[in-house]
Amino acid sequence: MSEKFKVYTKTGDDGTSGLVGGERVKKYDERLEAYGTIDELNSYIGLIRSCEIDVETYKVLIAIQEKLFTIGSLLATGKNGEKITQKLSVSEQDIELLERTIDSFEAKLPELKNFILPGGSQLVSFCHISRTICRRAERKIVFISETGQIPQLLVKYINRLSDFLFVLARKLGNDKHVIETPWISK
Repeated sequence: MSEKFKVYTKTGDDGTSGLVGGERVKKYDERLEAYGTIDELNSYIGLIRSCEIDVETYKVLIAIQEKLFTIGSLLATGKNGEKITQKLSVSEQDIELLERTIDSFEAKLPELKNFILPGGSQLVSFCHISRTICRRAERKIVFISETGQIPQLLVKYINRLSDFLFVLARKLGNDKHVIETPWISK
């Protein structure tokens, strides 16, 4: 990068934003909503990573954050930008990493017999907030996937990621001896 990178471009002052490939869309466009939600999710995962957690979980969270940047880029790609982002992808191996990690975490957790209330500690709460943001991102991505421009594996990854974040909340809570509060319907 020979030119100095500027944070502000002033091109969005008219209420539009550029997609990869140059297409301009309104800032409330569904694509922007989707990748903005992915960005929000990535920030919360960074917050989890900034807490005291084990090294293996930290490494998995880094891999997830890197994949979320890929997903954000794919979501931000317009029709004219597909050649630019064609090497970016979500793979079955990315999904398998989440599934293996979920299985590994669950093997060490007490059996889940009830729904549990989110919370118990700040760290566990960050995980649950991330899970709900992930579900919102999933809804937005599924909506725009109906146009056929979103790879199905991307939808599958985000779905599995929300499962991972739920199990991560339980795992980190268990690591810190946080007692889960079961939901009691009344």
